[in-house]
Formats: sequence, C-alpha cells, structure tokens
Amino acid sequence: MFTRFWKQCSSWVLKFFKKNKHLLILLYFFIYLAWFRYIETTITTRFHVIHVPLDDYIPFCEYFVIPYLLWFAYVAWGITYMALHNIPDYYRLCFFLFTGMTIFLVISTLYPNGQYLRPVYFSHHNICTRLVELLYSSDTPTNLFPSIHVYNSLGVHFAVMNNRELQKNKTIQMLSFLLMTCIILATMFIKQHSIFDVCTGLLLGFIMYRIIYKKDHALRSTI
Repeated sequence: MFTRFWKQCSSWVLKFFKKNKHLLILLYFFIYLAWFRYIETTITTRFHVIHVPLDDYIPFCEYFVIPYLLWFAYVAWGITYMALHNIPDYYRLCFFLFTGMTIFLVISTLYPNGQYLRPVYFSHHNICTRLVELLYSSDTPTNLFPSIHVYNSLGVHFAVMNNRELQKNKTIQMLSFLLMTCIILATMFIKQHSIFDVCTGLLLGFIMYRIIYKKDHALRSTI
C-alpha cells in the first residue's frame, strides 16, 4: 500500500514539474539553505564586527518585528505571483534574487562578519518582544551584509513595478512600496542589521536593477 502511494506521489510530482519546468530553478533554495546553514554554524565568535556610529542613534523598537517577519510572505508572494502570471518576469525576479543571495553567501564565507547591536535585555515585555526573542534565538547576529532582507525586498518591489498587470494597480504598487520600506527599516530598528548592511543591500539592489531591468528595457525598445 505504501509502495503504491509513493509511486502515485512520485508520478504526480514528475507530471507537475514536467508541466511547470520553470519552477525547477527554485531548487536553488536548497543550495542556499544548506550553504547558509553551514556558515551560520561555523561563524559564531570569530568574525569582523560590523558597526557604524549612526547605529548607536537608532532606538530599538520591537514593533518592527512584524514587517520583518512579513518579509517571508512578501518574497513568497512575489515569486508565486510572477510564476503564475508572467514567466519572463518570474525569471527576472529569480535571477535578481539568486544572484544577490549568492553574492551574500560568498562574502559571508570569505569575510566572516557579525554585530553586537542587539539589546542585552528588554525593559518591558509584550508579544512583539517575545517574537524578537524567538528571532534572536533562531538567527545568529552573524553573516550580515549585504542584508538579504533589504535586497530581496527591493527585488520583489522592482518586479511589482515592472510587471505590466501590477503597474495598473496603484493600490498594490503603494502597498508593496510601504511594506518594502517597513521591512528595510525593521532590519535596523530590531537591531538585526547595521546601517552598513542596509546600505550595501540597497547598493547591490540598484546595481542589479540596472543590469536586469534597465538594460532589458533598453534592449526591447531597440527591437
């Protein structure tokens, strides 16, 4: 019985991917997670400290943990929407995300880095501080730049900006921009990242935007 069930499941999976071959590139996430797990477990104490003076002027605000966690849904939504509605836009988004994520992994491997910005204790407690505690316990303050939260948020918003259907929906455009902005701010206000990480994430994001979207638009306009 189990063998028959397994064969049916395998057959369904094969048919699904045969029909949706463009989804196979999402297997990259397995490579990314394995590599990220490796550097998270090996880079723990000996690293270059990331810190700029402006970091000391940014207060801790636990409420920003909400947009920080919404990042996972935001990126998943962006990839899913493009995969279902516009395959060329889906490929552009994946190329944007995967390129930056790989650059991040290489930098973290060759230049181990971390920070000491997290608060030692919370002066008060609520549901948001509890979420921050859970986040801190599951995510080490290492492997920081360029910030993937910042970079991938930019990537999803750029995809929304350049999608022909979503360009017509001003509400989606505005909500995407607001969520992207809140996520970027959240990386600093919950002390997950230094301003340096944010700036390098923004810089890499705008460089990749010019490579993937601006040059593509220029090429299509000449055809």
